[in-house]
Amino acid sequence: MAAAAAAATTVTVTATRLHPPLVLHSAARPQPPLRLRLLLPTPPPLRLRHRFPLLAVASASAGEGRAEEAAEKSDKARQLQRRVLVGIAIGVGAGGVVVAGGWVFTAAMTAVVLAGAREYFGLVRGTAAGGSTPPPRYVSRVCSAICALMPILTLCYGRMDVPLTLSAFIIAISLVLQRGNPRFTQLTSSVFGLFYCGYLPSFWVKLRCGLAAPALNTSIAHNWPILLGGQAHWTVGLVATLISITSIIAADTSAFLCGRAFGRTPLTNISPKKTLEGALAGLTGCVLTTVLLSTLFHWPRSLLSATAYGILIFLGSLFGDLIESLIKRDAGVKDSGSLIPGHGGILDRVDSYVFTGALCYSFVRVALPLYGV
Repeated sequence: MAAAAAAATTVTVTATRLHPPLVLHSAARPQPPLRLRLLLPTPPPLRLRHRFPLLAVASASAGEGRAEEAAEKSDKARQLQRRVLVGIAIGVGAGGVVVAGGWVFTAAMTAVVLAGAREYFGLVRGTAAGGSTPPPRYVSRVCSAICALMPILTLCYGRMDVPLTLSAFIIAISLVLQRGNPRFTQLTSSVFGLFYCGYLPSFWVKLRCGLAAPALNTSIAHNWPILLGGQAHWTVGLVATLISITSIIAADTSAFLCGRAFGRTPLTNISPKKTLEGALAGLTGCVLTTVLLSTLFHWPRSLLSATAYGILIFLGSLFGDLIESLIKRDAGVKDSGSLIPGHGGILDRVDSYVFTGALCYSFVRVALPLYGV
């Protein structure tokens, strides 16, 4: 027993001589590896940054990156807020103009048409980089003025075919007789501008002011103040215009939100951001809005007519948007202008309405018996 104890003591002493005694300090906080430390959102400790200069550089770069990312998110939030506020203001103003009707509605349409025509011919001049020849500036200005007169002529005379034909003939003569080398693209872009910016938007005046049959079953008309026109103020044209505009807004909003969240299948190469999922969502939102509003206003009376009306509104808004995208693509620009803060140009806002007015007016006049009353 004594010999075993002595041997153990000898081994302990030997081990102590070979390895100096350990001095225990307070448990230090373990530092993560360098690779993990660089990924942490907080900067490394000061003593490590002094010891490893690369850590200081990496920390500064990460801080700048986070600051830029935060600034970018803040800028996008401000843009979205401005876009929403401007959109609400435009919607409220447009609603008041539609309800007012008459010369108020026509004057607003004239201003929109003039601004849209100026943007259109600006886009046509932008296509010169692609090899096409735009019309002279005086022709563009004359066409814009003629387009602005078409809503007024529509309200006064109810027809645009004669003014459009006469205007196209005069523009064709002026282009053929101009000095230099006239080009066919000058004629096509000018005549299409008259059709796209003047003739088609004038159908909104025919829809709002030309369908004067009273909407007899609309309950809101019975409580409408006499000072604002009384029950006679609520016509088929007013109800059809309100349903059309509201359904277009619903279609655009549904397509944008659902396409952004669930869109995977591209719809067309003309506008890469548009998806098949977004288009189906826009169709659903448009038809549902049309059916709900038709139930509210009791126009049109048939569910089938309301559904067909909603499908027609969606098709007009979709292809109107695509045609404007086609024009912008050839011009090499993202927006048609910068007139509306957060929304681009006037054509960027009304492209869905250009063809829809003509389609809706034709549907009410031809497809609905007794104008759907």
